Amino acid sequence: MPLLNKLRTVVPGGPGGDPAPVSLSRLRVALTVFFALDGFLFAGWVVRIPAIKQQTGSSASDLGLALLGVSAGAVVTMTLTGRLCRRFGSHSVTVVSAVLLSLSMALPPLTHSAPALGLVLLVFGAAYGGINVAMNSAAVDLVRTMRRPVMPGFHAAFSLGGMLGAGLGGLVAGGLSPTVHLLALTGIGLVVTAVAGPLLLRHPAPTAGTPTASPAPRRLEGRTRRLVVLFGVIALCTAYGEGAMADWSALHLEQDLNAHPGLAAAGYSLFALTMTVGRLSGTAMLERFGQTRTLVLGGATAAVGMLIGALGSSVWVALAGFAVAGLGLANIFPVAVGRAGELAGPGGVAAASTLGYGGMLLGPPAIGFLADWFSLPVALTTVAVLAACAAAIAYGARGAAVHKAVE
Repeated sequence: MPLLNKLRTVVPGGPGGDPAPVSLSRLRVALTVFFALDGFLFAGWVVRIPAIKQQTGSSASDLGLALLGVSAGAVVTMTLTGRLCRRFGSHSVTVVSAVLLSLSMALPPLTHSAPALGLVLLVFGAAYGGINVAMNSAAVDLVRTMRRPVMPGFHAAFSLGGMLGAGLGGLVAGGLSPTVHLLALTGIGLVVTAVAGPLLLRHPAPTAGTPTASPAPRRLEGRTRRLVVLFGVIALCTAYGEGAMADWSALHLEQDLNAHPGLAAAGYSLFALTMTVGRLSGTAMLERFGQTRTLVLGGATAAVGMLIGALGSSVWVALAGFAVAGLGLANIFPVAVGRAGELAGPGGVAAASTLGYGGMLLGPPAIGFLADWFSLPVALTTVAVLAACAAAIAYGARGAAVHKAVE
């Protein structure tokens, strides 16, 4: 990793060795840009999937297998990125991953078969998994140093970037070929990385206030591992809902409630909008209620919202339920991943993120199978069940997490 070695820098500090407030503010801005860029690029790719399917001549099943390349690449990289962050620094890994993600955007339009598409999506997925673990690890370090729960703000930037990327993609889909569109996104990604990357590299992960590295007893390591898994399961339960809503909300509104296709498409948009609003207000909520109450309240709210959305008898009732569910789910994933990072550093972020994104991948096919066996409304109630499970796990883990923090 010679490039990563060259990118390693020295932590700047203020009086007493603490990072200067101005540096932290700039670091927060740079990190926010990378979260937004990640969401923007990923959404830009997603809206061109139908065109890529047509270009490669893939059947639905062929495309499904090719898309597994994203999942496989992301999961494999997520398990390795924690080690890379510990060795080279989370900021360096974030910048390198952003470059790779930007470059990989140009690859899918160059393919003309499903197997070739699957191979290039392995590269895309690897870069996507790497940047998600690295920037979340960097965010955990910044949150710890600032002593303010600003993690939801970073994920709000991801959501906003995704909304912008999807909106832009929808506007240009009729006029630009996938090759031109995704190549333009490559250029945008590289320019943004060139502007924000140096700022991130000049202000590497702050270490003020972090515990000194010392070998922990095996018992403590085992407890930490179990807590990280618990928070990863919380992330999985809520990411399951995000994946299910993305793929099935419009079909539920159109098929089960006879909504017009345009109105049906608004279901996920409303869900994403309220999730963004919830994340923008997440810092204030965490400061007022704390992590455990935020997780429990969010899970309970999401469970109620999804029950209304899945079982409501009219389109407008279902839309209201989806909006409530978005508010409830908004801060659970970022808080869970952030808590895992506080407990175990980049390795904790990697483990929780892998479980969480696994839930996002598990949601859509699970809903499909359950819809075949029962019905789509019944299948969507599993989102409510898992949201309630997330709340219960968070409440049950509160004592153990506090005890670990004291130790």
